[in-house]
Amino acid sequence: MFKNYFTIAWRNIKRHKGYAAINITGLAVGMAACVLLFIVVQYEMSYEKFQPNYSRIYQIVTQDKYPDGMQYTPGVPFPAVDAVRADFPQVTTGALLASYGSQVTVLGNDAASNSSEKKFIEESGFVFADPQFFQVFHYNFLVGSAAVLKEPNQTILTQATATKYFGDWKNAVGKFLKLDNKAVVKVAGILQDVPANTDFPLRIVTSFETAKANAETYSYNNEWGSTTSNFQLFMLLPQNVSASAINSKLEHFVSRHNNVDRTARRTNFLQPLSNIHFDNRFGNLGDHVTTKSTLLTLSLIGVFIIVMACINFINLATAQAVNRSKEIGIRKVLGSNRRKLFWQMMGETAMIVCFSMIIAGILAYACLPSIKHIDSINEPLSIFTAKTILFLVTAGLVVTIFSGFYPSLVVSGFSPMSALKNKITSATIGGISLRRGLVVTQFAISQILIIGTIVAISQMNFIRNADLGFNKNAVFVLTSNWDSIQISRQPALKQQLLRLPGIESVSFSSDVPSSENNWSTNFAFDHRPDEKFNLFLKFADADYFKTFALQFAAGHAYAASDTVTDIVVNETLVKKLGLKNPNEAIGKQIKLGGNRWNNIVGVVKDFKTNSLREETKPTMLASSKRFYGNASVKIHSSNLTQTKDAILKTWDKFNPEFAPTSFFLDENINDFYKQENQLSLLYKIFAGIAIFISCLGLYGLVSFMAVQRTKEVGIRKVLGASVKNIVFLFSKEFTILIGVAFLVAAPLAWYMMNNWLSNFAYRIHISATTFIMAVIISIIIAWITVGYKSIVAALANPVKSLRTE
Repeated sequence: MFKNYFTIAWRNIKRHKGYAAINITGLAVGMAACVLLFIVVQYEMSYEKFQPNYSRIYQIVTQDKYPDGMQYTPGVPFPAVDAVRADFPQVTTGALLASYGSQVTVLGNDAASNSSEKKFIEESGFVFADPQFFQVFHYNFLVGSAAVLKEPNQTILTQATATKYFGDWKNAVGKFLKLDNKAVVKVAGILQDVPANTDFPLRIVTSFETAKANAETYSYNNEWGSTTSNFQLFMLLPQNVSASAINSKLEHFVSRHNNVDRTARRTNFLQPLSNIHFDNRFGNLGDHVTTKSTLLTLSLIGVFIIVMACINFINLATAQAVNRSKEIGIRKVLGSNRRKLFWQMMGETAMIVCFSMIIAGILAYACLPSIKHIDSINEPLSIFTAKTILFLVTAGLVVTIFSGFYPSLVVSGFSPMSALKNKITSATIGGISLRRGLVVTQFAISQILIIGTIVAISQMNFIRNADLGFNKNAVFVLTSNWDSIQISRQPALKQQLLRLPGIESVSFSSDVPSSENNWSTNFAFDHRPDEKFNLFLKFADADYFKTFALQFAAGHAYAASDTVTDIVVNETLVKKLGLKNPNEAIGKQIKLGGNRWNNIVGVVKDFKTNSLREETKPTMLASSKRFYGNASVKIHSSNLTQTKDAILKTWDKFNPEFAPTSFFLDENINDFYKQENQLSLLYKIFAGIAIFISCLGLYGLVSFMAVQRTKEVGIRKVLGASVKNIVFLFSKEFTILIGVAFLVAAPLAWYMMNNWLSNFAYRIHISATTFIMAVIISIIIAWITVGYKSIVAALANPVKSLRTE
């Protein structure tokens, strides 16, 4: 029986090659898109799951409640580690201090060596930790153990890092490194390389005691009043201890230990390891945060696409059912029953789906490297994993049932008498209303994706072209962990850089105008008590305003100085202080913490202090040489590459022992929106796939209609209908259906994209133009798809059509 079903199914596929090709192509493309999205989502969801105690690991995070809102940080004050261990002796607590852009100099066997040609800048993965960190997290040691971190000047490297430094990781143990030209450490252990799907990309782990011994270099401050996001605590809860029990005790942790007078109400609570990769309030030590709403969006796009492919199949199958009415009638007369006919039809569906699955697998395999590049996945991915194959098979079963059930039910229910008398039509099987509903659904999905794509592209264009309040173009930034020796060389370095052709200005500062830095402090204004909000700090020399073309709303820049004397503030601070205009701030004074009062000499117009996701923060700029970690060089844009090389050579001449991290500011700012750009690109790709699948279905339906209405078209042409009239006949219904689909899609798309835009403090507003563009694009695509087949039908010889009928 099954062999017979297979034979009949194969014959029907061969007999209707065109429709089979449309169905197979649509399902294959849809399932391939779903597989690729599944791989991406599954990879993002797999972060940290290689940890054996994944469900019991938590991070202690900090929340500060201000009168004007909340601020979050993953960090805690340095004394918190001892206090937590004293308050929770039953819990294992590990500490980690991250350093970014640190320099590692390879000394080899000689710890006393002062020079080395091998210098490396570690942008991430450079951390200090205590032995307890490796009791909370599990990593495989190839050499040594976590116990070496009890002593100062001991470090552990990963395999890849040790190979990079010494050529062969097996030769690394016992060798010496110099960190940031300060601490000489001995390699005492080797870790197996950490998986890529982690937010703890460890490369070099040095004992926490080493950071304490070099407190100034690594900003170690054993005071409760100092909090940095780089110092983080992690807990491994015992099996019988719940997170809620720890959180209830943490509510009083600040009042017991951290009684520093502050403007905010501070609380600490536990953040599960399972949330660290997805919570953008706190960020992580990895290279990105992927919100669960983003993954939900990608999953919904995958569902939308496969539903559209299934709709194509149902539409064409029910349309074709009329042509198979005689076959079904004869089979019933010869003794076949409805159950057998139902499973025969389902068998044909299953065969088409099987062909589609094979092609989908090939397409997914071919496209996987491109998707990896778009989503910045560094780990090798494969479609030949148990989970991916199981997903593809499950998707195939679901598609078979969803696509085949209704057409099989309809066809197997034909009355043999009506079928043999040619009385079965689209109207009698109720197919017209169903097909119209499915076409509306299909175009509604397409329009949701088109609107989403237009909004995402518009927002990213807005970000790229937004006025940041400063000039970001052609500014080359060199950053390093500057020490007192380097700082003393800054004036001579600046003079030498200014002599280079193509250099407009040079400025030293703690930070560029727009960054992810959120250094803030409590402050008092005009001899009043401390304000109820924090003041954000940027320290820079007097040339900072010229280099970044900051504009003044009142007053002027401060004079050159090595320490804080006069200060400049921004317009946001003026407004938050309740002043009516910037001029009122000139001559007033500000005091940071317990420091002396400083005069305000200027108010700069607002510039974007962070990404456009955040509001401009109340900011103070002042001169303080000891905080300068950046050298910003404004270049004539005519010859960037040659001038950049000259700048780096000059740097090496003045600071041969320091390797800088360098970047162009505009490129660095663009990296703020890396994830949004990736999502925008994915919208474009999958909106294109959705449109392609819609066009396939439309083409198939119009082709079927053209065959079914051959006699009608012939009669209309004989009676004087023009080609234009015939094309309009076919296009009119689909245009109306697109209009109905738009009424469904518009509110849904507005709701979804408005939620996405709410992540940005500075954003576009979704205008009527966006929706008009979406519906016009849909109509044009439909007309092009329908038009070709309509014109072919309209140009056919009516005499031949009528004679054939």
